[in-house]
Amino acid sequence: MVRNVALIVLAVVLVAGDVPARAGGRPILEVVGGKEAKTGEFPWVVRLSMGCGGALTAPRVVLTAGHCVGPTGPNQKITVTAGVADLKAPGAVTAHSVEVIRAPGFITETRGDDWAVIKLDRVLALPTLDLVPDASSDTGQVTVMGWGQTREGSLRQERRLHYATVPTIPDDTCAKAYLATKIAVVPEDSICAGRHGVDTCQGDSGGPMARRGPDGKWAQVGIVSWGLGCARDAYPGVYTQISTFRTAIIAATRKLG
Repeated sequence: MVRNVALIVLAVVLVAGDVPARAGGRPILEVVGGKEAKTGEFPWVVRLSMGCGGALTAPRVVLTAGHCVGPTGPNQKITVTAGVADLKAPGAVTAHSVEVIRAPGFITETRGDDWAVIKLDRVLALPTLDLVPDASSDTGQVTVMGWGQTREGSLRQERRLHYATVPTIPDDTCAKAYLATKIAVVPEDSICAGRHGVDTCQGDSGGPMARRGPDGKWAQVGIVSWGLGCARDAYPGVYTQISTFRTAIIAATRKLG
């Protein structure tokens, strides 16, 4: 279910063809049905070395999914690539993790609380992404992005950042869709989104779901968390709901920053 490199198979519930796409393990996610981003279009999105995405929410802090990282504490294993849409572009900026704070309530991505912040070894001179101020931005058209797979079953992640605009889906509709798999969506922690042929996929975990406000500024609405397959009409993508955890994320960011 994780949108990561190594997928977790829910053998007791799912057949081999129904492995979830964005849940915990080693990440590998990308946007199905998306477009290539231009240089500088989303300057705050970053790529993490384990195969996840993230967003700079402070000059020295990355917000990502809890299932992408280890437990809270010192962590020097993650390399962050930032400042480019093309991961091999000469202008790429790199930094390394120093410490991680993972949501205290995190168990697995499908249980909610799927967020974490990473402290970097240096400040990055790049724009940062604000968090939405409240739940008023949690419905409507949103933009998702990542370097993951562009189709379910692909073995290749992307070199260039892809993005797509998708509508959010009501909590009750999403929860009902996943009932057949015996996976319970946690509505107070999650936002569901997607449309026919368009979705995040393996390798997109931890990346931002964002939208522009009336002032034209981007703000983060969600974090790529999990889903069943990629762009399957019956199963929308599930994202961590920023408005639910905003206070805790800001507190963790300040502690690290």
